[in-house]
Order: sequence, then C-alpha cells, then structure tokens
Amino acid sequence: MKITILGTGTSSGVPVLTCDCSVCTSENPKDKRLRVSVLVQTDQLNIVIDTGPDFRQQLLKQGIKKLDAVLFTHEHKDHTAGLDDVRPFNYLQGKQYMNIYGREQVLEQLKREFHYAFLEESYPGVPLIHTHIIKNKPFLIENLEILPIDVLHHKLPVFGFRIKDFTYITDVNYISAKEKEKVKGTKLLVLDALQRTPHISHFTLSQAIDFAQEIGAEKTYLTHISHKMGLHNEVNSELPDGIELAYDGLQIHL
Repeated sequence: MKITILGTGTSSGVPVLTCDCSVCTSENPKDKRLRVSVLVQTDQLNIVIDTGPDFRQQLLKQGIKKLDAVLFTHEHKDHTAGLDDVRPFNYLQGKQYMNIYGREQVLEQLKREFHYAFLEESYPGVPLIHTHIIKNKPFLIENLEILPIDVLHHKLPVFGFRIKDFTYITDVNYISAKEKEKVKGTKLLVLDALQRTPHISHFTLSQAIDFAQEIGAEKTYLTHISHKMGLHNEVNSELPDGIELAYDGLQIHL
C-alpha cells in the first residue's frame, strides 16, 4: 500500500495575501501547504480522503489518472469544495460513477452544495456520483475494509479512517478511549496538529505528540498545519523520535 500526502495545510487562521511571516515567505517547498488530503493506493484501488479546494491541482501534480472512491471526514468546505473535479475521472473511466462515502449529514450537505450533480435530469457533463452513507462501523470498498474512527472537531462529529496499518485523523480535538482502541497497533499515523497555542477544535502540537506517543505508532506524521506552527525544518528538529511534520507530496510505502 502506498500513501501520498496530497496536502498538509489549513484554512484555519489563514493569513492575508500580504503576510510576510517566515513560513509564508519561506523558499523551502515543505513550507508550501495546500489544503489537507491524502491518496491511498493499493494493488487494485485508488482512494482519496477529502476533496478540498486544491483537489484538482493536487491530483494533476501527482499524475493520478484513476480514482475509485472518495472518503469524506466531514462537511467543512476546506475538505469538500473540490468535489466537482471528480468529473474528469468519470470520463477517463468510461463514464463510471464516482463512489463517495460519508456520514448522512455530510452527503446531504454535498447534495445541497453540488445540487446540479444530483438532479434526475442533470445537465450533460456534470459529475457522476453515487453516494454511500457510512456509520461508525467497518465497511468495504470492493474487498478493502475501512474502519471509521469517530472523533470530535469541537462539537462536530468527524470520521478518521484506518485502512490496514494506516490511520488518518484530521480536524480533531477529542477522541474517546473507545475510539483510541481502534488506532492502537497502527504502524503509520497521520494526525492533526494545527499550531502550538490552544485551539477550540484542533489538536495543538503538544496534544498531537501526546496522542501519538500514547498510541505508539511506528511513525507519526503531523498534518493540517497552520502557518503559525513555524518553519518545517525548525519544528521537525524539536520533535521526538518517530514523529515528524508531513509535507505536500510525501510518499510512504506500507
């Protein structure tokens, strides 16, 4: 299985275009962060988790020409706004419908925001989409089992996902003991860490480190990173063994 981190950035606390902080002016490409998303590739399937506003740019950059399904963590726009850009895959794959998976409330919001894709008599060329409601129990995409992990983003329910030895949890500030048990034993953890200072709906850097050490994954990469976190190389130099900041385009093989 191959994991490609498509984006590690956030819309939370986004600076104005004239921001001259050290991160925004950095020449290190690892400090250039598109909105969070990840691509999971097995021998049979290509699956994306979340289609943010940068979805098209991310997949073009990676040269992805096949996509089988999209998983949605939650309904915030920085995780859903790029859904329209599944349409090229509909036609590359013989007008096949794209299967998308999410909570009922997430899918209902997508149907409102992209209503033109769900009309009985739709306009030619709109995205072709099949929706699948998921709940907090395992489900299959073909023969691949996906295990949802129920977390909170302030008061909003969000799904993380475990796929074999890979666990992805973004937009989180609370995980119950019961849900933590689902994460234990994972080899690769990609985890929300917005900034150093407290935030109402995201793990801080120290909270993410504490969670990662509690879980004991072989490797943890931190994502959903605000420019307030600091420079990639400087932050990495402070982190414990086995924990690093992720960066756009990072590829991991499991």
